[in-house]
Amino acid sequence: MSSKEPHKREGRDPVLVDLALQGGGSHGAFTWGVLDRLLDEPWLRIEGISGTSAGAMNAVVLAAGFKNDGPAGAKSALRAFWRRVADSARFSPIRRTPLDVVLGRWTLDTSPFYLAFDMASRVFSPYDLNLSRANPLHHVLAESVDFGQVANSPIRLFVTATNVHTGRGRVFRNAELTPDVLLASACLPTLFRAIEIDGEPYWDGGYAGNPTITPLVRETDSHDTLLVAVNPVERQGVPRSAREILDRLNEVSFNATLLKELRMIALLRQVVDAGSSEGRKWAEMRVHLIASKMLAELGASSKFNAEWDFLCMLRDEGRHAAEAFLAASGQNIGQRSSVDLDILLQHV
Repeated sequence: MSSKEPHKREGRDPVLVDLALQGGGSHGAFTWGVLDRLLDEPWLRIEGISGTSAGAMNAVVLAAGFKNDGPAGAKSALRAFWRRVADSARFSPIRRTPLDVVLGRWTLDTSPFYLAFDMASRVFSPYDLNLSRANPLHHVLAESVDFGQVANSPIRLFVTATNVHTGRGRVFRNAELTPDVLLASACLPTLFRAIEIDGEPYWDGGYAGNPTITPLVRETDSHDTLLVAVNPVERQGVPRSAREILDRLNEVSFNATLLKELRMIALLRQVVDAGSSEGRKWAEMRVHLIASKMLAELGASSKFNAEWDFLCMLRDEGRHAAEAFLAASGQNIGQRSSVDLDILLQHV
């Protein structure tokens, strides 16, 4: 046990937990860091993971690695996956300017190629441009994940994508997961053509659940859900530029489904029949949050920054956030919620 991480609880009785992992482009490397730290805790037994977009990719990579070699295999698989993400973007023109590099800024707001790309996505649809339909992440996922291991992993997975026709979310489980399902869960409609699965087109799961919580409550035995958030719920100040307004609109819409589901859970905890087995599960559900204020300072454009140094910085911040959570609230896991969901009912 590292002297720098005094909060590991080697002798603590095992506690079943579920993980809920948000999507957020390359900011998903923050979640990598959180998972990397949580996997150091032998008393935390991960039963289920619900993920969307980058959160879904983290979940699937972890589950496959865990099936292969337990926590060590999961940690190794996550590092290899994010290394491949960085390598696949090494020659991308969407990079920081030399001035941003010198000043240590991770933003792409002044990158000429990013600005041109951003403008084009607001004028043209992916169907207007005769570009290759291949998403580079397809190759990364195919190299990084043994989907046979995913299907047989002891960790139950729930990945959400949004059906374009109905607007409803579909939750895919272990045996249904493929690279195309993960790309569907991360498919931003202004950038990529809809991904077809079983004859139906799908967009990013964040529109329907970022991530979806209900399967964790209904289909696992755990009473503790650790939510790893990468999209800020609150921001100070009023966005004024066109890009700031659109970025904040995306944050609000991607958080809306999660907040609505948590509000529903808070309400059900108050009114559900605690005499039924499912009623007891809702009433006894405990929610914990791992987040970082630093992510709100990075800006939306940095979600497209896949430089290895940036991903490692986010990983380190994720480990730090998980360590801080364990120090402050780790004792709550298995005992009580660390988040007061009833606050969400105050202004309904």
